[in-house]
Amino acid sequence: MKKIFFTTIVFFIVSRVFAQAPQVKVEAGILEGITLSSGVQSFRGIPFAEPPVGDLRWKEPQAVVPWNGIRKADHFGSSPMQKPIYGDMRFRSPGISEDCLYLNVWRPKAAGAGKLPVLVYFYGGGFNAGDGSENRYDGESFAKEGLIVVTVNYRLGIFGFFAHPGLTKESPQHASGNYGLLDQRAALLWVKKNIAAFGGDPDAVTIGGESAGSMSVSAQMASPLSKGLFKRAIGQSGSVFNLRYGTVSLADQEQQGIRFADRVNARELDKLREMPASELLDKASEPGAFATRLIVDGYFLPKSPLAVFEAGEQSKVALLAGWTSTEAPYTAYMGKSYPSPENYEKLVRMQYGAKADEVLRLYPGKTEMEVIRSSTALASDNFIVYSTWKWLDLQRKNSGQPVFVYIFSKPRPAMQPAYSDVQTGLAGGISKKTEKQPKEKMPEPLPGAFHASDIEYLLGNLRSNDVFAWTDDDDKVSRLGQNYFVNFIKTGDPNGKGLSLWPKTTAKDKRMNILNLNVDVKTSAEEFRDRYLFLDKLFMDQAQKD
Repeated sequence: MKKIFFTTIVFFIVSRVFAQAPQVKVEAGILEGITLSSGVQSFRGIPFAEPPVGDLRWKEPQAVVPWNGIRKADHFGSSPMQKPIYGDMRFRSPGISEDCLYLNVWRPKAAGAGKLPVLVYFYGGGFNAGDGSENRYDGESFAKEGLIVVTVNYRLGIFGFFAHPGLTKESPQHASGNYGLLDQRAALLWVKKNIAAFGGDPDAVTIGGESAGSMSVSAQMASPLSKGLFKRAIGQSGSVFNLRYGTVSLADQEQQGIRFADRVNARELDKLREMPASELLDKASEPGAFATRLIVDGYFLPKSPLAVFEAGEQSKVALLAGWTSTEAPYTAYMGKSYPSPENYEKLVRMQYGAKADEVLRLYPGKTEMEVIRSSTALASDNFIVYSTWKWLDLQRKNSGQPVFVYIFSKPRPAMQPAYSDVQTGLAGGISKKTEKQPKEKMPEPLPGAFHASDIEYLLGNLRSNDVFAWTDDDDKVSRLGQNYFVNFIKTGDPNGKGLSLWPKTTAKDKRMNILNLNVDVKTSAEEFRDRYLFLDKLFMDQAQKD
């Protein structure tokens, strides 16, 4: 009798566990996710396009073939093909694969009853690395605030941005390259069709991203193909209006494709498609073999993003965007040169020629500390700050929509004792400390928030990063940033009860209003507009030449 009773109890518990597994019916079939300890439900590794392998390598993403029965969505899909470039990337995927077009959804437990706002987030990594399974992009924190969160995988490097005359010729759109951006659009189309099944509102989608993800957001705003697929936009450090990493012409990228095909002795498309993915990645990763760029391809981008935004033809949505206080250290500009006034002036005159006097006026360097500050600003502005500023400036002038501008300035705390033998890198990564010391001891970098350090704070995922010894101040800033973001995703305005006022900027404002996000929140009119206007002239001159 006891055995029967025990068996009945076990059966009841097991049945209850299986009954609690959340299921959702999407266009292609039934998905079964998992329920997290917080009550948030997570659906992982959802295919939003057919695997881009074989004949589908370097083709626009194709619709998913429906499946029969219940598809388990309890684990992440494979990461896109990439090399381990950045030390701060920690994937929860089973590994890299060309079969990588999967997305992940987090929703509140009671999401089925309402039409909840949606955040679709694109990862960073220079369009050469990244994955939607990273802990720092995890959607649980925002889902607990009543949002649906979607992270998206998209093709990278040569798999995502390879152009070639043969590919252009075979394409019904007479275009090639930009496959990674088309993957993102395919995911947005999937969200439009399927997110209501998760309790989300397909007409209340915000797209967001950091670094290359932020550049992706600006590119999606510029593309006529993505109009109507989102209502709001968030950008963290980056846009396509970049002096170094902006768009190139289809013709230029096709020529690179020809050179690469010659280099690997595979001039025919069939041979290029037959090459194993790992070999293709290795070949493309060799120095000088392939440079990943976004392409004005005549299809996804029918003309340059600059021309689109200047004409007011971009998606006219509210935009919240900004950058970190020290995107790059002074050494990114000074290199191995000691930051003395003499060395600094020499570098500036070498780089800027006839414009050097103006640069030295805008970025003065008469003392060592002034050199450190100005070379930090020069490195940061040229790397990512100017391009983000340009995006915001064009959007507020030509869209009729407000922009909300921030600078994130909270420095990370010290590392945990277990990481005493590592050092941080340019993009937030970590690496083993080198034993070789420079002949001349270099001054410490300017304190501040470095590139990519804001992700864990603003997405509410500090504790997903065990490298740093987070403090109460870090938690406070994270809560503030998350509250601003959640409010914006829900309403188009980051302001809310208990928060310092974040003033919007419109076309009428002479200078942008900027919120400095730190332990103490401060707002002010932009301080360095003259610097950005100078860089803007360089950018516009270069755009005219191109």
